[in-house]
Amino acid sequence: MTVKPLFLFQFCCGNMFKFGFSKGASISRNSLAEILPKGFSTQIERKLEGKVALITGAANGVGKATATKFINNGAKVIIADIQHQLGQDTAKELGPNVAFIACDVTKESDISNAVDFAISKFNQLDIMYNNAGVHCNSSPSIADLDLALFDRVMSINARGVMAGIKHASRVMIPRRTGSILCTASITGIMAGVSQHSYAVSKATVIGIVKTVASELCKYGIRVNSISPFIMPTPFIKEAMNQLYPVYLASEDAKYVNGHNLVVDGGFTSFKSLGFPAPDQV
Repeated sequence: MTVKPLFLFQFCCGNMFKFGFSKGASISRNSLAEILPKGFSTQIERKLEGKVALITGAANGVGKATATKFINNGAKVIIADIQHQLGQDTAKELGPNVAFIACDVTKESDISNAVDFAISKFNQLDIMYNNAGVHCNSSPSIADLDLALFDRVMSINARGVMAGIKHASRVMIPRRTGSILCTASITGIMAGVSQHSYAVSKATVIGIVKTVASELCKYGIRVNSISPFIMPTPFIKEAMNQLYPVYLASEDAKYVNGHNLVVDGGFTSFKSLGFPAPDQV
């Protein structure tokens, strides 16, 4: 037998009134709104109301989209980016609850200053999103690996994340609350879809999240990563940019910690790029 949602609603509400009120009792709309589960609310919930977020690499792209979503959910946002003019323009575009600070994530002092700026500007830091990263175009052969390029990619994609977590945690630990997010990639969990330097840097991010989350959980601080598909479709980009960062940053995800959320449309589970075998190239 199929039970229709409307029947469930009528059954639940009917029993609620049956057992919760005497015969002939009346109830106002406001009282009813308080009694009904939040799932029945018609109001849009601003999940980050009163929160302050610092997002690295937010002058454009995923970082900017995330900043926009955070603002729409009630947060104040610090945009930290190496692109000065673009960062200032983005902050102006997004409105009065946004501020920009120049930040090169390869410089620990810049990240430290960005965290301190968030505190001085908005008095707290609730969310740290380590989003800044760089791709690389190098030889797919390990025998031809450019170690100078490898060091540069690691300094941004991995060391920059570690520094971001370090300085966010120093202000979150005393408050015993906070959410730290990091942009990883499916290339960090699935071999053969990216150059070695990039893939290793993103695998390192996932490892950082797991090891740091195990320590910071005792202070009420959650640390999670998001792994998008290497060639995201519009649907995947929309889902990642507008839903998952907010979910992981909000209290909805209070029991999610040390997790790498893969947003890839099932690619890493059952899909293939169809690359030819090395001996067929």
